[in-house]
Amino acid sequence: MSAAPPLRLVVLISGRGSNMTAIARACRAGEIHAQIARVIADRADAAGLASAAGLGTATAAVPHSRGEAAGDFEARLADAIDAARPDLIALAGFMRILSAGFVARYLGRMLNVHPSLLPAYRGLHTHRRVLAAAARAHGASVHYVTPELDAGPVVLQSRVPVRAGDTEAALAARVLRTEHVIYPRVIGWVAAGRLRWHDGAAWLDGARLDQPIVEEFSAADT
Repeated sequence: MSAAPPLRLVVLISGRGSNMTAIARACRAGEIHAQIARVIADRADAAGLASAAGLGTATAAVPHSRGEAAGDFEARLADAIDAARPDLIALAGFMRILSAGFVARYLGRMLNVHPSLLPAYRGLHTHRRVLAAAARAHGASVHYVTPELDAGPVVLQSRVPVRAGDTEAALAARVLRTEHVIYPRVIGWVAAGRLRWHDGAAWLDGARLDQPIVEEFSAADT
């Protein structure tokens, strides 16, 4: 009996793509049974495109032109995605809000990592908002993408302490390091057949995840 082929991934980025790099390295190291078929950026100057090319990964730029209708951009993006025949799409710092129609096209096959303990702090500037609220804990969430922004079922979260004297940059860096751990892990669960989308929910090892799994990262870890 032959082994199953690796999970085919398309990763969408807008900037340096550090999560993309973490995923690619996990694939190359054999830590997850997956391969990145293509990295796609919505900016031609995204630094992550060069990083991906340096790792031997196919890349494409699908920039949004000024004045271009969102539907036209998304049609071009979908063409670039579909050409790579992905089993799973990973948003990794992709900074464009996708329409409900686009999300529906890939529903159950698209993941995102968000820098907060969802459902808290959906949207932008999460680290700044956490500090302003004097929260004692922060983290990141890997979740399925649904039409409502940052509202899809959460699979795995990292939780880190907020330290006295933390700056926004220091807290962001601490959270990002945990993203590089939890995002490849969730993709590995999909690749191994442990995680799947069913009836609008995430199912892990045959059981519906009504609450996300939370991994604690101590100050020493981060």
